[in-house]
Amino acid sequence: MSSPSVRLVPALVYAALSTAIVSSLGMLLVPSIAVEMNVPVSTAQWMLTINLLAGAIATPVMGRLSDGPHKKQLLLVALSLILIGSIIAAVAPNFTIFLIGRALQGLSYGIVPVTISLARRYVPATKVQASISSLSVTVATGIGIGYPLTGIIAGLFDFRFAFWFAALFVVTAIAVVVRVVPQGPDIQAPRVPFDGTGASLLGLGLGTLLLGISEGPSWGWGAPWTIGTIVFSAVVLWVWVRCELGSEHPLINLRVFKNPEVLLANLTAIGLGAALYIGLSISSLVAQAPASTGYGMALPVFWAGFVMFPLSVGSFAANRLVRRLARHISLTTLLPVGAAIMAIAGTMLWLFHDELWEILVGMLVFGLGMGASYAAMPALIARSVATEELGSSVSFNQVLRTIGSSFGTAVAAAILAAHTSVDLHATNTGITQTFALGAALCVIVCVALFAHALSGRFRAKGR
Repeated sequence: MSSPSVRLVPALVYAALSTAIVSSLGMLLVPSIAVEMNVPVSTAQWMLTINLLAGAIATPVMGRLSDGPHKKQLLLVALSLILIGSIIAAVAPNFTIFLIGRALQGLSYGIVPVTISLARRYVPATKVQASISSLSVTVATGIGIGYPLTGIIAGLFDFRFAFWFAALFVVTAIAVVVRVVPQGPDIQAPRVPFDGTGASLLGLGLGTLLLGISEGPSWGWGAPWTIGTIVFSAVVLWVWVRCELGSEHPLINLRVFKNPEVLLANLTAIGLGAALYIGLSISSLVAQAPASTGYGMALPVFWAGFVMFPLSVGSFAANRLVRRLARHISLTTLLPVGAAIMAIAGTMLWLFHDELWEILVGMLVFGLGMGASYAAMPALIARSVATEELGSSVSFNQVLRTIGSSFGTAVAAAILAAHTSVDLHATNTGITQTFALGAALCVIVCVALFAHALSGRFRAKGR
């Protein structure tokens, strides 16, 4: 009979897959939502924006709460709200109600930090690093599976069935958590006051920042609304930083950023998050665009989701490899290696995206690099911060990935908007330039990481 610790990691991975399943209900379904809800495609994009905004606000709050004693209860409450959101989206009679459901689904972004905190607490010390790495890449691996499933369901039926499937999956995840995860409360966890002021300021600052970034292409980057929103967010975030540094029990302990490994992981999260989202979104666009565009492959939604499947294969393979290499290679080495592989993938997609097999190979290599990088980032943080700070530190890394993704999405949208043909599809030039941007971001991050690694070795030799 298996011990609870042996069953715990698979149970946490299964719960974390909820994030991937919900994330896969995004890009592929925007055209279907626009038609079904009788709204313009630009308005339908709000199903992505509202989900991202809610996630950016919920993730740091859930991360801090996961450092407390009621970890299992927090996970169950979050999954229950995601379930309610999935049901609301499935039965929504209009777009406004649908957006409420998508906002509740945004809590899925905070699931991974909670599962990592549970693993750090209950998994044996010898297996903690491997468990954290597996949980970190679960979303990437799951997206490669979730997109094909979403495409199949939406292609055979309609978008509502895809949301019902998500609801069914979350129900099974709740059952697994109830049965396997230790009941708690965690008697070793500190009982400290919750930083409500810090949570409010960070939520307001991140929400307005992501709103400005997401809507910049629609409002115009020089428009008063865009500039005002971003400036306001900068002021709020500056006030938040000052409050956190002066707080005895901050929402996020910013002092851990003095640790070079934590800072390295967080800066990498922004750059690679942006590059990854560009690669995913543009590859999906190329797959579904009509052949008349000169680059489109005219795949129906049923098959378009399978374009992401190699990403899942690559990230899963990389995670298995990282777990073996971690004993022999430092995590600070694995991070630049993963970034280098992503740079190769980004360059491949930039130069070669005319054939379906080229996109598939690019996604596979992207998955390999992403699996290595995303496994190393939280493990670096976990190794460098105290147990009581793990949930908030990892959740902030997750928030920075989201911010990076938002930057990538907004800039990509701006490039495509500037290169739109008369049939309202992006031109081949716009597609190529956007892929080039993703490749450039990967290369910049890769060079910075290798430079940091080399400087560290020189400093070590100098001693």
